Amino acid sequence: MNDDITRAGFVALIGEPNAGKSTLLNRMVGAKVSIVTHKVQTTRARIRGVAMEGQAQIVFVDTPGLFRPRRRLDRAMVAAAWTGAADADVVVLLVEAHRGLTEGVETILTSLEDRGDTGQPVILAINKIDRVQADKLLALTERLNARFGFAATFLISAEKGHGVSDLRKDLAVRMPAHPWLYPEDQIADLPVRMIAAEITREKLTLRLHQELPYQMTVETEAWEERPDGSVRIDQVIYVVRDGHKGIVLGRKGETAKAVGKAAREELEEFLGHRVHLFLQVKVRPNWLEEAERFDAMGLDFKDGNA
Repeated sequence: MNDDITRAGFVALIGEPNAGKSTLLNRMVGAKVSIVTHKVQTTRARIRGVAMEGQAQIVFVDTPGLFRPRRRLDRAMVAAAWTGAADADVVVLLVEAHRGLTEGVETILTSLEDRGDTGQPVILAINKIDRVQADKLLALTERLNARFGFAATFLISAEKGHGVSDLRKDLAVRMPAHPWLYPEDQIADLPVRMIAAEITREKLTLRLHQELPYQMTVETEAWEERPDGSVRIDQVIYVVRDGHKGIVLGRKGETAKAVGKAAREELEEFLGHRVHLFLQVKVRPNWLEEAERFDAMGLDFKDGNA
């Protein structure tokens, strides 16, 4: 690669829910720009993280996990994932080493084949390699490459960083010659209000262990920068039932206080100054059917139509 030529392009990260896409994005960027939890379907919108490799700027698109959708929100998330893949210069398919060629991965590969020859390289990244033995890893690599014509294969651990640098270097070479799309020091293309809402949603998701996280959303309603350099952030947590409101608040408001404290501390680290975070919990029984809520998440409401 000629070091004098600037390159820039988009890389879509696709895969089943919980395959490690958000962890890989954060590792590539070198900072946390996408929320990561142990729960599937955490990522809802397409989140762009910007990484530099030499003279190449790689814009990673962390897409929602590809799964069989049941609800309007599910359908909009899957549509966003495939749109992100279609718009990218390169696609990286993440497959969990210990799960292998699952029915879900098979469905994704069939969908990639159905697109025809787009001229778009698809790279295989087998993730979580520390969970399997070398012989099983080799067998899985051979099986996946026999199933689909990948442009390249990388064995990685997004969590621990193994193999990630080699993957980033390969992607940099594949980026088209183009002026950089973002300032060199920018790491994400996401409104700061949405990042703030995502941080709070992560803390809620980590704390609540029922189905509730999937029937809940967080929006930043107001943002006030104060003369002393601090910022006041007002957020609303929307839930679908009164019972859910009680769960989010917790006994004597303890759950909401703990979530607010954890979110505030991470926001202060992210923003670099003091944060005053105020949370409200509101019941909106039909928020999953409201176009305005989808817009706030960066999803297309129309994509949720059956």
